[in-house]
Amino acid sequence: MAKLYFKYGAMGSSKTAQALITKFNYEERGMKVWLIKPALDNRDGEKVVKSRIGLSANCETVDKCDDIFEIFSKKAPKYDVIIADECQFFTTSHVDALRKIVDEYAIPVLCFGLRADFLCNLFEGSKRLFEVADSISEIKTICSCGEKAIVNARITLDMKIVTEGDQVMLGGNDSYVAMCHKCWREKIKKQNS
Repeated sequence: MAKLYFKYGAMGSSKTAQALITKFNYEERGMKVWLIKPALDNRDGEKVVKSRIGLSANCETVDKCDDIFEIFSKKAPKYDVIIADECQFFTTSHVDALRKIVDEYAIPVLCFGLRADFLCNLFEGSKRLFEVADSISEIKTICSCGEKAIVNARITLDMKIVTEGDQVMLGGNDSYVAMCHKCWREKIKKQNS
C-alpha cells in the first residue's frame, strides 16, 4: 500500500543525504524516481539536490504556483516513486497534490524537510504534512551539549542568535546551527543581558 511519508529533522540531520540514498535504493531495484524540490531552494543550483556530504542528483523544481498533481499526471507511467527534498517550502496545495498522487496513483511519496523555522514556528509545507502524512518520522541530530537538537537557530557571523526576520532565509552551516531548545533559550537570554 502506497503512503505519504514525512521525514523531518533539524538542520544538519542528513535529511538530504537520506533522500538521495533512498533514491539510489529505488533505482538500484530498477524503479524510476521523480526527484523534486521547491524552486525557492536554489542554494546548490536550480535543478540539483545536494547534501553536505557531497551526494547530489539532478531534480525537477516546483514553483509556488505549479500544480504538482497535473505535472505528475503527464509523467505518471514513467515513475514508481516521488522523493521530495526541502518540502517545508511547499505550499499547502503542493502537499495536498502529493497526497492526491498517493491516493489516486498508489505510488509512495517520500518528503524530507525541516519541521520548524528559526523561531520554532512550523513551515506551511511541514504543517500540512503533519496533518495528512501516513507516516511521520524524525531524523535526529544533536546539539553541541549532546542533547537532541530541535531548533534551527539562525546565527550571525559572530555566532549571535537571530530572533527576528523573515521566515525563509536560505543558508547552510554559515547561517544556521541545530540546537536543543534549552541551549537556544539560554544563549538568547545571555546575549540579551
